[in-house]
Amino acid sequence: MKTPVAFLIFNRPETTRKVFAEIRRAQPPVLLVVADGPRAGRADEVERCRAARAVIEGVDWDCEVLTNYAESNMGCKRRVSSGLNWVFETVEEAIVLEDDCLPHPSFFSFCEELLETYRADERVMMISGDNFQFGRRRTSDSYYFTRFVHIWGWATWRRAWRHYDVEMKLWPELRETNWLADILCHEEAAQYWRQIFELVYTNRIDTWDYQWAFACWSQNGLSVVPEINLVSNIGFGDAATHTRPDSIVNKLENLPTAEMPLPLTHPTYMMRHSEADQFTFQHAIAPEALRRGLYQRLRGKLSTMMSSKN
Repeated sequence: MKTPVAFLIFNRPETTRKVFAEIRRAQPPVLLVVADGPRAGRADEVERCRAARAVIEGVDWDCEVLTNYAESNMGCKRRVSSGLNWVFETVEEAIVLEDDCLPHPSFFSFCEELLETYRADERVMMISGDNFQFGRRRTSDSYYFTRFVHIWGWATWRRAWRHYDVEMKLWPELRETNWLADILCHEEAAQYWRQIFELVYTNRIDTWDYQWAFACWSQNGLSVVPEINLVSNIGFGDAATHTRPDSIVNKLENLPTAEMPLPLTHPTYMMRHSEADQFTFQHAIAPEALRRGLYQRLRGKLSTMMSSKN
């Protein structure tokens, strides 16, 4: 393996060990570790953060380990965004894993080959290891293209990440246009994402990933999705920020993974798979919104907007 791996950790040593074991099996030449610090008033997190960082001491292969550790808690938005900025200031491309995203061993070779294949192709913004089609194959190839941004195990290049802006300063310019409907070709999805971006822009959601979707779409970019799911989110539990066990919908939990056959079969054309995208929105993105409580927030925002017009 030749590609650097970025590993995002926090306060879950148990899942961190499991994901680290797969990174250790892949033996990347460079490991960049980004860690958030314990939250104020949470004495238990001091030890848990320390234990999670101690996992990295298990590197026993020829590897340059670079660390970016926060002394105190920065929160999801600031810690991940600043950490990934550091990653792509340091290396030209990387495979990115969070501490609850357990990859199949073939995930690494899949990402590595496609990082090379599309390195100079500005149309492709990222490579994902996630497939949320629940066993449905969309093509006879190894992967297809999507508009959606799946970040439970992914990879990208500095040339794509340079478009990322955690503050989404372009949003006011694009807010009142038909840009999202043109990009997504799905009015329900466009309405959903308009509200999401407004909540993010006005600092009512503490996250970093919606800004990455915004960056990719602002460049009319595509993402690669494998025809076989290569990463399983094992982070559903009481310690999770978003993936809680009492979720209304939990079918994204612990999705099975399988080996990606080699050699990869590449598509002969480059366009998004609209049927797969519609399925993803209805069966993965909308349930994830329920899990995060975003629909409740969207309804509240819409009610406020309607009241102000009356």
